[in-house]
Amino acid sequence: MKGSFQNLCKKYSHAIWFSYALLYLPWFIYLEKNVTDYHVVHMDIDDKIPFLSVFVIPYFLWFLYVAAVVIYEFFVSVPEFKRNCTFLFTGMTIFLIVSTIYPNGHHLRPVIYTDNSIFTQWVKALYETDTATNLFPSIHVYNSIGTHMAVRHSKTLKKHKGIQAVSFVLMLSICMSTVFLKQHSMFDVITAIILCCVMYPLVYKNELFATSSQVSEEQEEQVDYRHPNQN
Repeated sequence: MKGSFQNLCKKYSHAIWFSYALLYLPWFIYLEKNVTDYHVVHMDIDDKIPFLSVFVIPYFLWFLYVAAVVIYEFFVSVPEFKRNCTFLFTGMTIFLIVSTIYPNGHHLRPVIYTDNSIFTQWVKALYETDTATNLFPSIHVYNSIGTHMAVRHSKTLKKHKGIQAVSFVLMLSICMSTVFLKQHSMFDVITAIILCCVMYPLVYKNELFATSSQVSEEQEEQVDYRHPNQN
């Protein structure tokens, strides 16, 4: 029994990565509660983008989308899980640092609503729980792109064109939702995309970020390829 528990702990030792929440959540909650004096983020294009409450659906799906891919990789591929977490957590930490050094917010949210649909009610509930501060780079945008990158680079998921297509559409709709719901300025979206462009080669192309487990898995696959099981 003791041996089985130890083996289980060893097998899922990478669960330690989830402890990042102990850093992120208290820091984010502190910013949400204490940022009242901030720099206003705005671009002219923000005023031309309509408010579309239906985009609250993909906005909320973001939580499921990101979590589903992280959990999938947690059980299926430790190297891919670590690589994905490196990408996501680095961007999230940069977001926290930026929000701390340069408090920011916007005045884009509608005051008068043209309808009282279920989607608008959901948006109002969102506004009550999420302040219009701590905006850039947009974590909704950054993590959506990062999650799609993880799907694209997954050795198992990249074989399924349907999953790739659904992931792309979901990523795109989530990114669009941030501006259609007036949750973010286009500036937040642009800075998130720029950050993704910087992080992508560092995490997915640079061997410096390859974990020892990634290297071990690649070596093991090469051995299996050269000496296939004949049974």
